[in-house]
Amino acid sequence: MDVILKFFKFGAVGFVGLVIDFGMTYLLKEKAGINKFLANTIGFAVAVLNNYMLNKYWTFASVNPHYVREFSSFLLISIMGLLLNNGLLYLLHEKWKMPFYVAKTCSIGMVVIWNFSMNYLITFG
Repeated sequence: MDVILKFFKFGAVGFVGLVIDFGMTYLLKEKAGINKFLANTIGFAVAVLNNYMLNKYWTFASVNPHYVREFSSFLLISIMGLLLNNGLLYLLHEKWKMPFYVAKTCSIGMVVIWNFSMNYLITFG
């Protein structure tokens, strides 16, 4: 049952990250004219920093004093998630011609499972 509660907390944190990610991506892509993949990467990175802090203290209540190692693990998993995210975004948007933000939403949904599983088992396990 504990894992289910953590998954829901992870989801809530992820929703906050989603708002940050989409907001940054939108501002950078639409307002600043930055390349959509670079904008996506920056939005994702800002969301990762936010999500680490919220997941560390709220979702997983980690008291691990080795925060550099813990953050490094979280970051590595997030980078792998970013690669999955951009790969899926490319496939869905560029190849399958899905609208950009629909493809981004689908990509995020798929990567959430990866991120939760790896962080539950490795980073905060």
